[in-house]
Amino acid sequence: MGIFDILGGEFIEIIEWTDDTRDTMVWRFDTLGHAIKYGAKLTVREGQAAVFVHEGQLADVFGPGLYLLETNNMPVLTRLQHWDHGFRSPFKSEIYFVNTTRFNDLKWGTKNPIILRDPEFGPVRLRAFGTYSMRVTEPARFMSEIVGTDGEFTRDEISFQLRNVIVQEFSRLIAGAGIPVLDMAANTDQLGRMLAKGIEPVIREYGLTIPEFYIENISLPEAVEKMLDKRSSMGILGDLDRFQQYAASEAMLNASQNSGGAGAGMGAAMGAAMGMGMTRPGPWGAAPRAAAPAAPPPLPGKQVETVWHVAIGGAAQGPFGRGHLGRMVADGSFARDTLVWTPGQDGWLPADDVPELAQLFTMMPPPLPG
Repeated sequence: MGIFDILGGEFIEIIEWTDDTRDTMVWRFDTLGHAIKYGAKLTVREGQAAVFVHEGQLADVFGPGLYLLETNNMPVLTRLQHWDHGFRSPFKSEIYFVNTTRFNDLKWGTKNPIILRDPEFGPVRLRAFGTYSMRVTEPARFMSEIVGTDGEFTRDEISFQLRNVIVQEFSRLIAGAGIPVLDMAANTDQLGRMLAKGIEPVIREYGLTIPEFYIENISLPEAVEKMLDKRSSMGILGDLDRFQQYAASEAMLNASQNSGGAGAGMGAAMGAAMGMGMTRPGPWGAAPRAAAPAAPPPLPGKQVETVWHVAIGGAAQGPFGRGHLGRMVADGSFARDTLVWTPGQDGWLPADDVPELAQLFTMMPPPLPG
């Protein structure tokens, strides 16, 4: 075996990459200790790109297809290798295969709640999560900005950085969108498009695009959700009178289906319906039971007259009204020291100590003129 045969065994003649891991974004072809033969075959499959790096410089990028590595197919690498005038020597370069297919079902979510001011509930805290897809559209930029010299780069190495970009833009967007919390569920599609557009300039600098972006859920704290559930329950009940009519009709329907005690059941149901105080005719056209009229209040200005018991001759007489006692003053049978008593009074008192009766003795008419 000649020396050229030995050296020929170290030349790489076929360059290709087959991957079934579904999460590898970049893979470096193993050229350690080997040189690539001039005129070797390069196979780049659909959903791939091949990037040549020569002496630390990014040289050529090949899309899907079958290539013979010759001068006319590698203009940049030809200039770097000085392949002038048909010089055909083997060369050493690093070859990276870049996966340009979509990486789907990538997760994103807010690690901490986002505080915003809602027009109805005031300051509230929100959490959100969803999915997105990612794709390499500029392999050269992706290699220079993200991958570097990493021999096997997976999607998990970039997904964490993308989540930070998404959450930051989502916080800014949701705080300035002005959409009420109760309407966000109906606007997740619009918010998703706005968010994807907002992060596009940053993602483009990485050589990536986001073909699909979804907001799956926007949630409130558990305590706030419980209060909303109570509010929704009250809204579902609606008019309590209509709800009572419905409950009564259900009870009577269930009683009518009971063959053992239909009459008693229907009577009990009708009694329950009447007892609930329906204000409108029921489903059978029965007139509502009239409410008992309330007692009228006392007439304004009318007061109950106070009466007194009078001690005359050692015996209690009466009771007498104030007018009758005035006549007794006139005929001399009722004096200032006469003892009187009325309900609510603490014991017997002289008439002159009761202000209402003391006035009777000052209202005596003067003597008639002579």
